[in-house]
Amino acid sequence: MRSIILSLLVFNIISIFSLAQPISKPILARTQGVLPFFEYGPGDDRLGGAKMTYMDTGVLVRVIDSLASDYIIELAPNLKAFVAKSSVRFETNQSFKPYYLSGNWKTYSDDRFDYITIAMPDRLPYRSSMQVNPNRLIIDLFGLTSNTNWITQTGIQKEIRNTWYEQLENGVLRVYVDLKGSIHWGHSIYYDTISNKLTIRVKQAPPKNIKQLFVAVDAGHGGDNSGAAGDISGKLEKELTLLYAKALEKELKKAGIKHVYMTRTIDTTLSMPERIKGLKDTMPDLLISIHFNSSSVDTVKGTSTFYRYIGFRPLTQSILKQMKGIGLTEFGNVGSFNFALSGPTDFPNCLVEVAFLSNPQDEKFILNKKNPDKVAKAIRAGIKDWSQQ
Repeated sequence: MRSIILSLLVFNIISIFSLAQPISKPILARTQGVLPFFEYGPGDDRLGGAKMTYMDTGVLVRVIDSLASDYIIELAPNLKAFVAKSSVRFETNQSFKPYYLSGNWKTYSDDRFDYITIAMPDRLPYRSSMQVNPNRLIIDLFGLTSNTNWITQTGIQKEIRNTWYEQLENGVLRVYVDLKGSIHWGHSIYYDTISNKLTIRVKQAPPKNIKQLFVAVDAGHGGDNSGAAGDISGKLEKELTLLYAKALEKELKKAGIKHVYMTRTIDTTLSMPERIKGLKDTMPDLLISIHFNSSSVDTVKGTSTFYRYIGFRPLTQSILKQMKGIGLTEFGNVGSFNFALSGPTDFPNCLVEVAFLSNPQDEKFILNKKNPDKVAKAIRAGIKDWSQQ
């Protein structure tokens, strides 16, 4: 028995060591699975590592090194990223090309979105960022060299003011998209299912009448993910998020909003990829995710709102302002939040941590039967103030 155990230990040590061996030369691979994403580094916390971007499947990457659970990929000569090994498959029947040249562009619109399409030689990696004052999108296309000689513009773009590009450095073609509106309503980046054409889809501003908004409401946790629990009552977060989410749904419909999408309406287990898929399939104008906070220190209290992208911050600020008006202290407005539902760029989103279940005063507020309606009214008012900017 002892020799078997020693053999297993040696095997495990060798296996771990071999997984971390450097790769002698770059290997071509493609992304796979549901919602693959790149990270800036190997760091980790309870929300996962710092995400750079979500990515399409089938995107070509250069693997240059290996860690225990991640591959290191080269996006550009001066930029690397990390990707889970389960999110890529090696491409054995394809070799590197000395250049990947861009084709020509086209911009056009329909009744809900503006589009930019770019002819691409393959599915190459990308990332996007938002700028404010003035509002702008920046999309970096990695591994691409410009061979674009014209941009065809058809019709009248309702949200895109102008678009252009520059070859930022070898292997980085940067796309600029200036926006007309004062609000970032969201954008999506994806490849055509039957070609390598890249599409940048920009959401047009909906009517300023709050009744015409399509609002998604997410009740956090659920099923086997119970979340936090009240220090005094023992009440589970998953039960409270559903109670408050249903109150918000009722308040929105009372305000005349006909289109409300609920990620869950019962106590059920729902993974983050499942929630994101449901949201991407329905494409709401905005998302509100309801949660309750907790701390190991019972004096910590207050309400807070969270966002990841700077373009979506105004929504979270507007809601926080209204939340403070119903008797809650301010814990803060938190940005660059690495929560899965804060990750999509397709629609503005706000995570609301109503109050702390670990604080006696906050817990009393949370359990008061009148307060789900008060919170719902505050969130609805915050949405209205923000959407009419």
